[in-house]
Amino acid sequence: MNEILTWILDTVSSVDPVWRTLIAGVAMLLETSILLGLVVPGDTVLLVTATGVQGPVQYISLALASIIGALAGESIGFMLGRYFGPRIRHSRLGRRIGERQWQRAERYLARRGGIAVFLSRFLPVLHSLIPVTVGMSPMPYRRFIAWTLPACILWSFAYVTAGSLAAGSYRELADSLHFAGYIFVGVIVAFVIVVVIVKKLIAHGEERHMHDAADPSDSAAGRTLPR
Repeated sequence: MNEILTWILDTVSSVDPVWRTLIAGVAMLLETSILLGLVVPGDTVLLVTATGVQGPVQYISLALASIIGALAGESIGFMLGRYFGPRIRHSRLGRRIGERQWQRAERYLARRGGIAVFLSRFLPVLHSLIPVTVGMSPMPYRRFIAWTLPACILWSFAYVTAGSLAAGSYRELADSLHFAGYIFVGVIVAFVIVVVIVKKLIAHGEERHMHDAADPSDSAAGRTLPR
């Protein structure tokens, strides 16, 4: 186990830190921009690149690149929603996502406002739909960024910290413990499980805000967004 894991980590570390950082930033941009987050595993890319972090400069650089990439991607989604929202929604890809998902995103945004923007970063499907949906809503860009920024910071630092700590701990223990590789795997698996549980708890708690309502005024269209 140690030999295989050391080879994997050395391979990641052998990539120039600048390129690793750029790859993570681009992956985050693609994951958070228009609907690409449904197919681009930005969280996996960030976790892998974080295992190559060596030193505080690389740690901070990777986290900042991830945050900037996420904000850039969400800004692209917002702008596309503002100028091309209906076309995107009724495009082939938009139809594949399904009208029900679009309606859920609209209802969620209408009922929760900025909180929906923050929490959607941790919700499947919605993390890609909400930026576009916000662009089609009355919410201004400044308010959208104010809510999504802390979510991107929290998300990015969590993944970079988990990946870098797991890899750093393994490198310190690899020469003295034959089962150090299992500790590394255990840390990563534990982190992933925590992330999954947190996402499920958030999704369960917020699901009621996405349900259809008998009152048509609950529709996102023509309703003032709550603060």
